[in-house]
Amino acid sequence: MTNLSTSDVRYVEDRSPGNGRLAPRSSFTSDSVHLDFNGPWRFRIAAGLADLTPAFEDPAFDDSQWELIPVPSNWQLQGVGAPAYTNVAYPFPIDPPRVPDANPTGEYRREFDLPSQWPDVRSVLRFEGVDSCFAIWLNGMRLGDGKGSRLPTEFDASDALKPGRNVLAVRVHQWSAGSYLEDQDMWWLSGIFRPVRLLARHPQSVDDFFVHADYDHLTGSGELVVETTGDGAPDCRLSVPELGLLDVDPAGPHTIADVTAWTAEQPHLYHGELVTPHERIPVRIGFRRVTVEGGLLKANGRPILLRGVNRHEWDPETGRTLSHETMLRDVLLMKQHNINAVRTSHYPPSTEFLDLCDEFGLWVIDECDLETHGFELVGWRGNPSGDIRWRDAFLDRMQRMVERDKNHPSIIMWSLGNESGTGENLAAMAAWTRTRDPDRPIHYEGDWDSGYVDVYSRMYADHAETEQIGRAQEPVTEDPALDAHRRTLPFILCEYAHAMGNGPGGLSEYQKLFETHPRLQGGFVWEWIDHGIARRTDDGRVCFAYGGDFGEPLHDGNFVADGLVLPDRTPSPGLIEYKKVIEPVAIDVDPIAGTVHVRNGHDFRSTAHLRFSWQAEDDGETVLDGRLDVPDLAPGESVTLPQPRLPDARGRERTLTVVAALARPEPWAGAGHEVAWGQAVLTPAQHPAAAPGIHQTEASPDPGRRSVPALRDSTGHVLGPGRFDAATGQLTRLGGLELTGPRLELWRAPTDNDRLGSRLADQWHALGLHRMTHKCLGIDSTRDGLKVTSRVAAAGTDAAMDTTYHWRTDGHELWLTLSVTPHGEWPCPLPRLGLHLELPSWIDTVDWYGRGPGEAYRDTASAARLGRFRRSVDDMQTHYLRPQENGNRHQVRRATLTGVGGTLQITGAPHFDLTVSRWSAADLAAARHASDLLPRDRVHLHLDAAHHGIGTASCGPATLPQHTLHTRPTVFRIALSSSILSEDTGLPGE
Repeated sequence: MTNLSTSDVRYVEDRSPGNGRLAPRSSFTSDSVHLDFNGPWRFRIAAGLADLTPAFEDPAFDDSQWELIPVPSNWQLQGVGAPAYTNVAYPFPIDPPRVPDANPTGEYRREFDLPSQWPDVRSVLRFEGVDSCFAIWLNGMRLGDGKGSRLPTEFDASDALKPGRNVLAVRVHQWSAGSYLEDQDMWWLSGIFRPVRLLARHPQSVDDFFVHADYDHLTGSGELVVETTGDGAPDCRLSVPELGLLDVDPAGPHTIADVTAWTAEQPHLYHGELVTPHERIPVRIGFRRVTVEGGLLKANGRPILLRGVNRHEWDPETGRTLSHETMLRDVLLMKQHNINAVRTSHYPPSTEFLDLCDEFGLWVIDECDLETHGFELVGWRGNPSGDIRWRDAFLDRMQRMVERDKNHPSIIMWSLGNESGTGENLAAMAAWTRTRDPDRPIHYEGDWDSGYVDVYSRMYADHAETEQIGRAQEPVTEDPALDAHRRTLPFILCEYAHAMGNGPGGLSEYQKLFETHPRLQGGFVWEWIDHGIARRTDDGRVCFAYGGDFGEPLHDGNFVADGLVLPDRTPSPGLIEYKKVIEPVAIDVDPIAGTVHVRNGHDFRSTAHLRFSWQAEDDGETVLDGRLDVPDLAPGESVTLPQPRLPDARGRERTLTVVAALARPEPWAGAGHEVAWGQAVLTPAQHPAAAPGIHQTEASPDPGRRSVPALRDSTGHVLGPGRFDAATGQLTRLGGLELTGPRLELWRAPTDNDRLGSRLADQWHALGLHRMTHKCLGIDSTRDGLKVTSRVAAAGTDAAMDTTYHWRTDGHELWLTLSVTPHGEWPCPLPRLGLHLELPSWIDTVDWYGRGPGEAYRDTASAARLGRFRRSVDDMQTHYLRPQENGNRHQVRRATLTGVGGTLQITGAPHFDLTVSRWSAADLAAARHASDLLPRDRVHLHLDAAHHGIGTASCGPATLPQHTLHTRPTVFRIALSSSILSEDTGLPGE
């Protein structure tokens, strides 16, 4: 107990981790009696320390006029105060350990009746998570205080607890000295956000235990030792029936000749019990051994490849208070998308999440609740990592994480924290951890010399540098001994491929490096989920808020929205792409050799759990399908099989797709769930103009058909089904279809990757690509059609595009050859190059034959397979948290847009990129939230020869050279036709 009074708040700015707390221990359940204090509490918010309620801890205090607030929760998401988001900068002056006087403080009170059967034993109050600093009173007696928001804190409540009515009072401060250690690129939120429990602990019970379940991959044997502490430890017995252990001494050691090892691919758990005369504690045991040997990170003697994500805890409605169902959904989505590893950025998660990782199988890097990134903005002056006065706080956070989570087999590394610079306090954390748990390697990215860690870890190293590291050819550092040590370590990208908005691009190029160089053992995409906060518009629509939406004077905008799933956990196109890139079975369909090559990329599991099937399609229509008999492949094994015999394609484009799917249900997905696929074009379509979509030679889309000349009437030019404006030469009607365009378009609504990092969007704005003007230079009726020449340029620059629209027709279909020649200086890549049309709003459905079904761009197209697809216009969009370029379908051969009024058909020679939307690029660029986008009275159609790649420049490398859209002469060909219904008859009109 402490003697601090209710008005003594020195602990708020005390560097110490807390007072009056019990020693940290593991998180476990038992059959001992306990009380949950989740539910409504009385609550008052104080503006600061000068506004605290006198005697609020007094059991006689009348709190009946206070509001109710749920525990667990963050008070800012309960209508009290406002959230604030910063990535690096502290939202208060850097003056450690002091914090502002304006320090919102939540005063919580809860009455409870102690059950009459409550045993007369030690009683412990356990808080799983309180942000950021708190003090606690029970029946007016002060039990202590604590910091370390995302770590458990326990207090001995025995002396204060009494029969009958009890009053628990907790004071929670938004800011404290601990806030300097919690600058973790997320919303600043406060309150009791994880569960609170009262635990009865009998003196003859086990206080704590540590399961050591070692696995020898050479013999297949396991050795089990369970260390127990507490007065009841001598009488504690262990039973694990599946291992033949019944009522044995937990300490053993127990050697079992043949055990099934735990891996992320096959997470076998043995279920047992620790039993004392007064308590039964369930234990789950996973046998595995994690080592760094020969420069490689190994599990059970085999190198592993981490296909990982960084995961913050987030729910758009409840913030960092997550339900079991939400955590389970995360784990299932990860497993279903081939993810095998999680870094718990940048703090230990709820223990329930780690339980799920144990059960379903995910490798985990458990990261300490530590980040001091804001000190970087002042040159790391005063950084606590190098200040011995913070040593106890650093060690305390590491100790509480390790002790809480030490019994989870899914955890294969301890991480000291994130972006906290360098310093001896970090080295002290590593030293303590090695002593306490020598069986897990230690991770920390912030010190590239890697003197006190076991893996070399980096963030956002680009592809070229990553390859250098893979070859152990990275630049030398100053200390030869540390440099030599680092080169012996395995390498992981603890953050890469920043998944902000549309993207990330370049994933497949990273994965190829990981699979080529053994030292490169994978990485963790930043990050899992967009941290949008759910809000509702006046008309009831849900939208998601980001930094700046709550009036924060200092914020980092939508940088908080950089996840592979949208705030409502809808998988983004980025997650679909990642699933394809990291699939654990590689399927290569070789049209030249006539073979299918299958390689098992699992680290431990054979392919016996998979069923392989094939499907042959001609122009997207299934011709034949069947089962592919792939032998059971051990990890790393491969086989080459002949392709199935197929009939002649008769000039149609034939694809062969091979799929690996679950043969039987798994805990994380049902039978038939697709794990991997491969596809190739066996027989290309016989295009009359067999040339790429961007090329230098001009020819008709169909030179085998004879075109007719254009005519002139009183309203303009007529060419077959097309009518063209007399002054501009623009197509205004196609048969009965009224339209505007097509016109050359170079602009796209900037993506987050365009706006940030590379700042390409600034260069595009400087060039005026968003405000181009079109000058018609000539309209000429030729013997075989209509030729319209124009110059497209922006005010204030002489950079321009000279364009020629050469229209031809056979009387039914219009053929367009667009020739584009750059003029002047173009200092940066183009966003896009193609055509923009505006169509009637009645168009509501898109059918296409091309890559799909989802959004894809040139460097995010791995997951887009060739086929026939159908979507509504509305479903062609991806509603990123901040609106931006989206919805592109890649390498489309032909498309049909339909609605109540008829159809528009588009054919490429050979293909084009397709975007269909109810708003324009200008609408997208101007909108801050998806709710700002309201359907227009026109449908916007983009037919593009090419797009600039997506990249990951919002935080990471820009678009790779091979995916850059350089400015150069271009020829682009499409064909258009329409069938419009008569309003009177419903029959096709002219």
